[in-house]
Amino acid sequence: MTMNLIPGVESTGSALSAEKIRLEVIAQNIANSNTTQDASGKVYQRKEVAFEEFVKIPERRTPGYVDENLYQGVRVVDVYDDQTPGRMIFNPGHPHANKDGMVEMPNVDVSREMIDLISASRAYEANLSVVKTSRRMAQQALAIGR
Repeated sequence: MTMNLIPGVESTGSALSAEKIRLEVIAQNIANSNTTQDASGKVYQRKEVAFEEFVKIPERRTPGYVDENLYQGVRVVDVYDDQTPGRMIFNPGHPHANKDGMVEMPNVDVSREMIDLISASRAYEANLSVVKTSRRMAQQALAIGR
């Protein structure tokens, strides 16, 4: 029987991975905040990330035994387009202006994205702190046995 010296790291690792994807999506939104035409010829749509809780159950389980490899985590289940319409601005000289001189801008609000960026980076930092604390606790537990 093996003993897990750093419990919870698997759960925290899944949260770190999910928040990393969220940070990448937010960065993509900010980078495309003025993209009036993407590769498909449409105005850029803000992307959002959907998370889901999951439980990892090992393939082999001993009945009546609490399995240390059983853990809960979080994962990204979808990155989807925000369907909120973009704002229309008057710019008749713009190459993507319609016949009335109006240009549809992306539905990206950079202020909102910055708030989301701060939230995601703080969640990432908090999970990283859990990993560091677990590591210190494991090192102290190993030092006791010396």
